[in-house]
Amino acid sequence: MIVIVLLLISFFTGILAWMVPGQEKKEKINVIGSCILACTGIVLSWQVFSMGTFYAIDRAIYVDPFSALIIIVIVIVNLAVSLYSIPYLKREVSHGLVTREQSEKFYLWYHVFVTTMLSVVVVNNLGLMWVAIEATTLASALLVGFYDHKHSLEAAWKYVILCTVGITFGLFGTIFTYYSAMEILGHGTDALYWTKLMEIAPRLDPSLLKLAFVFILVGYGTKAGLAPLHNWLPDAHSQAPTPISAVLSGVLLNCALYGIIRFYSLTNSALLGEFSQQLLLVFGLVSIGIAVPFIVLQKDIKRLLAYSSVEHMGIIALGVGLGSKLALMGAMFHLFNHAMAKSMFFMAVGNIAQKFNTKNITRIKGIVHVMPATVVFFLIGAFALTGLPPFSIFMSEFTIAWAGFTAGKYMVSSLYLLFIALIFAGLGYHVTNMSFGRLSRRVAKEKENTWLLAAMCIPLLFVIGLGFSTPAFVTDILEQIAVVVGGE
Repeated sequence: MIVIVLLLISFFTGILAWMVPGQEKKEKINVIGSCILACTGIVLSWQVFSMGTFYAIDRAIYVDPFSALIIIVIVIVNLAVSLYSIPYLKREVSHGLVTREQSEKFYLWYHVFVTTMLSVVVVNNLGLMWVAIEATTLASALLVGFYDHKHSLEAAWKYVILCTVGITFGLFGTIFTYYSAMEILGHGTDALYWTKLMEIAPRLDPSLLKLAFVFILVGYGTKAGLAPLHNWLPDAHSQAPTPISAVLSGVLLNCALYGIIRFYSLTNSALLGEFSQQLLLVFGLVSIGIAVPFIVLQKDIKRLLAYSSVEHMGIIALGVGLGSKLALMGAMFHLFNHAMAKSMFFMAVGNIAQKFNTKNITRIKGIVHVMPATVVFFLIGAFALTGLPPFSIFMSEFTIAWAGFTAGKYMVSSLYLLFIALIFAGLGYHVTNMSFGRLSRRVAKEKENTWLLAAMCIPLLFVIGLGFSTPAFVTDILEQIAVVVGGE
């Protein structure tokens, strides 16, 4: 029962880290638990990619290639963030920004949060998936408000209220889907199982299914940060501790997007693909376009990264909306690439913000002079996120653009390229000024923490490695996922 083990590892890592006395013991439990979780998640995912869909508990547990991809994203980012959080929290405690008591509770809520995200992608029941997505909000809200001051608490409340309202729309979409299936499958839980719904998709009421998809897109789109439903995201990212910001952006948004894409697969199988694709294209383009001015004119580095997340969620939605096998492969590849690059970039920004004691872009200059190792990760992360070759995001962004032109979506593809070009210019301007500008104030150079650098190396391997070469097995995995997402 490897899936249950996966969930229990994360949950009990948090419980043990909370109950065991002594900060060093808590840190060791945090790292050991995350290492075991990573190994278990990769083994499970590899089994799925090699042998096909995994079922358990009378098909209540369901892991297909798409689920497996998200599991890999979760466990890899979790491992990097778990390593990163140890020295990060120590520094926050030493600076008096958090108390030791607060830091001791961090690992509990963090690993509970990870457990809820894993739960989203392993359940076969769309009602339970809705519950799990709502649980991610409740668990992560405590971490968004972790600093317990006015701005962080305000961001946490805004996050809870907006996402809960959005999730309520998602519940209506779930109910409409159930009602449509109930006439065929009866009143039992079968009418809530993805596998059953996919089997009868062509027989579902198309009007109800269209209405359900609209509610799902608005509801889960709020949680995924798709514009114009993204209002909570900049505040939450800017006020949360950096390790949590990395997980929110690299993983949590993908979990909400997972729900949307599952319903997209259902509508596609019900021969309503054109309807859902048009909506995803609109939301995708609007998200990318809205991110442009906020990135170009931004003054807060963590808010800049938040709007970058809005952009990249839009790119994934756009890729799915194009609908072809090539576009879906590009979108799924981009989902993984963004998670790796954004988590690494957030960790580099966290180092810099702690060193300069500010998140204000105009007050951070000359990073290369005081943090020569961190600035390497900072520059790679920034230029990877803008789609510069030879990094992996270039490959996925190019694939989506090529798929768009191949499908005859010339206007959509042209706007897409224009927006990402403007974002490249804006982000590139900020990053080069911050990295190579003249130090505007006295900042002492000191040895950089080895564990912080080691944590960033984990996602860096994928950002660089998958940019230079895409192994045949990766292409095969993406093809498997494209088949699942396409509803074939």
